[in-house]
Amino acid sequence: MALEKSLNFLTQLNDNNDRDWMQANKPAYQAAREEFISFVGEVILKVASFDPSISGLEPKQCIFRINRDIRFSKDKRPYKNNFGMLLNEGGKKSGNAGYYLHIQPGNQSFIAGGLYSPDAERLAKVRQEIDYNPEELKDIISDASFQKDFGSIQGDSLKRAPKGYDESHPNIELLKLKSYIVLKHISDNEVKKWTSADQVVERFQQVEPVIRYLNVAIS
Repeated sequence: MALEKSLNFLTQLNDNNDRDWMQANKPAYQAAREEFISFVGEVILKVASFDPSISGLEPKQCIFRINRDIRFSKDKRPYKNNFGMLLNEGGKKSGNAGYYLHIQPGNQSFIAGGLYSPDAERLAKVRQEIDYNPEELKDIISDASFQKDFGSIQGDSLKRAPKGYDESHPNIELLKLKSYIVLKHISDNEVKKWTSADQVVERFQQVEPVIRYLNVAIS
C-alpha cells in the first residue's frame, strides 16, 4: 500500500486531535508525512509527462500544512484530519487551475481538479471563455469515460445571472458557477489498493483537458 502510513496515522489523529497526542506521536507523523511527500514527488514526475507546466515543482510547494487556522473557528481542533496536495503551475499559492488529491480516512478521500474560488479577475476571464468558447469545455465534460468517473462540473453557484450575462444565455448554469471543480470520491479500500501513484495519475490525466481549458482562460 503506497499510503499505508499516511492513512493509518490520519485514522489515529481523527480520534486524538490534540497537541499532546501529536507531540507524543511525532515520529509517526513524520513518517506519514515523508511517505506522502514521496508519493507527491512521484505524482509530479508522472503528471509532467503530459502536463509540462508543472515540471520542476517540489512536493513542498504543493502540500498543505496539517495545522488548522483556528483563530476564527468554533472548532478548536488544532489539526486537519487529512493530507492534501494541489499540483499546479507555480505551486499551490499561484491561483492557477490544478490537480488536487485529498487523503482522509472514513471514505472521505477524493481526486479532483479545476479552479476553486478564483478571484474576481480570474472568474471573469473563465466566464468570458465559456461565453466565447463553450463547446470545447462541453465536449470535454460530456465524454463518456469522463462522465463515468467525474460527472459534471461542481461549484457554488449564483442564484442569478452574473453581471453582463442574460438569464436566457444557453450556458447560463456554467456561467453562474463561482468555482469550476471536477471530483471523484475514493473509498479507503481503493486507497489501500494503491501500490504506486499510477491510479492517481491516471485520473489526473482525465482532468488535464479541463485544467488546460481553465488555465488558457485565465492566462
